[in-house]
Amino acid sequence: MYDLMNDFHIAVPTAFYDNEDLNTETTLQHVMHLYDQGVKSVLVCGTTGEQHSLSLAEKLQLLESLDAASFLPDDLEILFGVASIRQKEALQLAEKVNANPKISGVLLGFPPYILPSQKEARLYVEAIAKVINKPIILYNNPRRTGFNLDLDTFAELIKLANIIGIKDAGDSARIPKLISVTDKKIYVYAGGEIDLDNKIALGATRLSSMAGNLYPTEVEAYFTDLLRGCADKTKDAGIEEKIHNVFADNSIIYIKNEITKHTQIDMGIARSPLGNL
Repeated sequence: MYDLMNDFHIAVPTAFYDNEDLNTETTLQHVMHLYDQGVKSVLVCGTTGEQHSLSLAEKLQLLESLDAASFLPDDLEILFGVASIRQKEALQLAEKVNANPKISGVLLGFPPYILPSQKEARLYVEAIAKVINKPIILYNNPRRTGFNLDLDTFAELIKLANIIGIKDAGDSARIPKLISVTDKKIYVYAGGEIDLDNKIALGATRLSSMAGNLYPTEVEAYFTDLLRGCADKTKDAGIEEKIHNVFADNSIIYIKNEITKHTQIDMGIARSPLGNL
C-alpha cells in the first residue's frame, strides 16, 4: 500500500544567496526550524513557484543535500516536487528521488508553457510514475502551467497504485467530481489556505500549506478545526487575517522576508524578475 502519514504539510521556500545561487544550507535550516515547532511533514522543491527556476542540476543538488543532512529527524516526512518542461529531465530527477531514502513521497506537476494534450500529459505521468516506488500526489495548477487535467484523464491516472491523490489549484468546484471518478480512497489536497473552508466542504481532506511557513501551529489548528467541523469565526479571525496578508501580494516574497525578519534564518532573495523594485 502506498500512503503518506500526515494530512498537513508545509511547502517550504528555496533559499538563495544575493547572487541568486542556490542556498541548500539555509533551506534545510528553515526545515529544521519548522520541525522544532512541531511540523511533521514538508514539501521541498514544489508549490512555491520557484521550482521551474531551478535547473536539473540544482534540483539534484537540493535532493542530495537532504540525503546528506544527518540532522534531519527520521520522523520528518519529506515530499519532493518533480516536474519539468522536458520529460527526460523529470525522469532523471524521479529516478534520484526514488533512490533517496529521506524522501517519503512525490508531488508530480505538469510541464509549464508547452501545453501538452491530455494524452501527452497522461503518458508523461505514467512514465514518471513507473520509476517512482513511492506515493505520488498529482499537482494540477492551470493558472501557472496553462494546462488543466481533464476528469477523464485523472480517472485513468488515479488507477495507478502509487498515485494516492491530487492537489488541484484550479476550480474548487471540481473536487466532488475528482472524488467521484474513482472507486478507491484518494486524498484531495487543498492548494493553499485561501477559501479553505469551502474547499473542505467540497471534499478536500488534506492541506498543502504556504502560510504555515510563518504560522505553522496556527494554520494546522485552523485546518484541523475546519476538517472536524468545529471552526470558530471569532477564534479564527486572527489567523484568517494573517493568511490574507500572506497572499495579498507576492506570497513567496512576503514569506521569505518574514522568515528572515523574525528568525535568524536569512532566506535571501527571490530570483528576478520576482522581487524587482
